[in-house]
Amino acid sequence: MGRKTGYRWRAENGGLPPARLAETARSSRFLSLLERQRIATLRAQGLGVRVIAERLGRSPSTISRELRRNTLQHDRGVYDGDLAHVRARQRARRPRQGRLLADGDLRAEVQAKLELEWSPEQIAAYLRRSRPDRPSWHICHETIYRALYQGGKGGLSRKLTRRLRTGRPLRKRRRRSNRRSPRFIAPALLIGGRPSVVEQRQRVGDWEGDLITGRLNQSAIATLVDRKSRYVRLVALPIRHDAQAVRDGLIAVLLDMPPSVRLTLTWDQGAEMAHHDQIAAYLNEGVFFAQPGSPWQRGTNENTNGLLRQYFPKRTDLSVHTAADLRAVEERLNTRPRKTLGWRTPADIFDQALAL
Repeated sequence: MGRKTGYRWRAENGGLPPARLAETARSSRFLSLLERQRIATLRAQGLGVRVIAERLGRSPSTISRELRRNTLQHDRGVYDGDLAHVRARQRARRPRQGRLLADGDLRAEVQAKLELEWSPEQIAAYLRRSRPDRPSWHICHETIYRALYQGGKGGLSRKLTRRLRTGRPLRKRRRRSNRRSPRFIAPALLIGGRPSVVEQRQRVGDWEGDLITGRLNQSAIATLVDRKSRYVRLVALPIRHDAQAVRDGLIAVLLDMPPSVRLTLTWDQGAEMAHHDQIAAYLNEGVFFAQPGSPWQRGTNENTNGLLRQYFPKRTDLSVHTAADLRAVEERLNTRPRKTLGWRTPADIFDQALAL
């Protein structure tokens, strides 16, 4: 396969090979080429359908249906395994019209949510909950992904991939992210000393935090996310992001919240938290630090930072974003339904805690 040809099928299939037609990727419920060749050999020996099925470990109806489908009149009653396999593959490639391509109203609804930067999974859940009387609209998120990455063939414009969190024009396999090396090795309290109730996510007010940095690490935004509600607060650091700037920014945001939702803060061991003891004075139970090189101990914050990268891409100047810009992004994320919350929004859960 030449370079141009290879790129063409990757682009037409959203970056993935046509696995549905690949021999190694087909489900075991389909007969393989080897099985069809064995059927032909055993049939030539005069064996019956049930004996062949027993030899292959298949249902007799599967063998009977295979012989009926792939032994045509001009074959003179002789089953050819290679020819049967080609015929089966050609039938599998028959064009099928996608549901989004066939239903204009459904397509418009999905496009509207994509424009609001909802994920396909969020859209699929929304359609099920808001349209219980329209089962034809109960599509899965993979249907939306396929419609996006197949372009016009799937019913959605590929330009809408820019509205996804990754913004990728082609799909990619998942890769393990590189671990960050520790930058601050003088924590007051490690995560092991954190109250056990924090791990259970039973209350609002246990925060995880970190910095997302811009081009050449010259600009940054501090991020805070509540472990239970996934409620997000952003701290603008337009000039610098040293320990003093981070301290002042975090304290300003903490003071903007009632004491009842200022319980704990978990951070990584970055040098920007050198003044953690001064920040801890504004939290009821203090500041805690994750183990070096252990980002999964702050998984909620790591996931949130990934969501935020859609609005604050890597290798860009983050200082251009004003406080109003940060509030707008907060509003976008906090009013978006989340699967982990049973499709409720972070704002709903956070506001409910404040009311209590």
